[in-house]
Amino acid sequence: MCRFIEYGSEMEAQKGVGTKYWGVLFVVVIIAVLGTYATVSYLRPGETTTTTNITNSDQSLINSLESQNAQLENELASKSQISNGTVLGLDTVGIYQTDSVGVVTVQGTTSSEGFNSTILGSGFVINFSGSDYIVTNYHVVKDVSGITVTFQDGDAYPAAVVGSDGYSDLAVLNLTAPPSEFHPLTVVSSSTLMVGQPVAAIGNPFGLSGSMTVGIVSQLGRTISESLAGNFSIANVIQFSAAINPGNSGGPLLNANGAVVGITTATVESSQGVGFAIPSDTILRELNSLVTIGSYNMHAYMGISGADMNYQLATLQKTNYTYGVLIESVTSGGPAQMAGLMAGTQTVTVQGSAYLIGGDIIVSINGTKMINTDALSTYLAEYCLPGQTLVLHIIRGGQSMTIDLILGTRPPPPS
Repeated sequence: MCRFIEYGSEMEAQKGVGTKYWGVLFVVVIIAVLGTYATVSYLRPGETTTTTNITNSDQSLINSLESQNAQLENELASKSQISNGTVLGLDTVGIYQTDSVGVVTVQGTTSSEGFNSTILGSGFVINFSGSDYIVTNYHVVKDVSGITVTFQDGDAYPAAVVGSDGYSDLAVLNLTAPPSEFHPLTVVSSSTLMVGQPVAAIGNPFGLSGSMTVGIVSQLGRTISESLAGNFSIANVIQFSAAINPGNSGGPLLNANGAVVGITTATVESSQGVGFAIPSDTILRELNSLVTIGSYNMHAYMGISGADMNYQLATLQKTNYTYGVLIESVTSGGPAQMAGLMAGTQTVTVQGSAYLIGGDIIVSINGTKMINTDALSTYLAEYCLPGQTLVLHIIRGGQSMTIDLILGTRPPPPS
């Protein structure tokens, strides 16, 4: 998926502030020149130079105006410094100078039906147990041969995948290069992110290496579909507004301190202002497993597919619950079936979309309200592990009840 955002409104707003101050400064100068009869020499056609004397009162006014000029010049200089060095509250220049050296270009070749094509993505350096690795997206390196990593200085080295997880779209690469090439970025927990918080993305869109864009966190806990994950979705994803394009995948999403809070992974095709990033908590949780055993096998699994409840579905289900997750199907032999959860039995069309109604509605898990499928997927990804027992509050046939469910482990993703 490919997405692009036009950026510049914030800079234009700041530029407008500067223009206002120049306008005020110009007016003050005109007043000083024309309104005080200071020592001004001027020539008119056919006339000689004329000089007007200054009174004590005039001099006081001039001194006052000069003081105002100096104050306005200082304020203008301050505004210029801010607009040139920060955007949306981020020290963009400082972040770029510090972090861009840790962002790399990942390249390789794929083959399909006898045709070879070049892939290009981004990645960044991370240090784990005293060794340096490259973190990128799984979809950047899946089925790719001849992988190379190019650092900011242009030096390139062959690399190999040491671990990957298609369910989280993460991959870790290893390569042999001089220590001076590695500039690890700091990875912090994404749990403190808030909607509206400014973020920056650095990557290589369309091969334009070291490109930086800025935006805000638009929403948290999103769920996106990813073909690499088979029938499963990638949960607990960060939605942000910084412009990213093909080639950005695998690059870091940075907070105001220049620390990694996510890894850019996807965009919405033919839209603007919608990008997605895997949260850094996922990286921190999986890194040890990816490096040491080459995979991550602790994704909790319920074995259901469902849809978001809404007013129309609630009416058809004869319930007052307009939120929750409507269970449309359960996997044979999966945790949900073993727990006795019921799937939908009747196909209906609501606003152009087909649904299977008649099944159970999950409205809370362990006392936590489940507004929709995003909330359920995020809860499983962030708080649950295989083997854990969940207490589900469900609505069945208009009646409220609780069911215990023991989580399983997701089956391996398709190769």
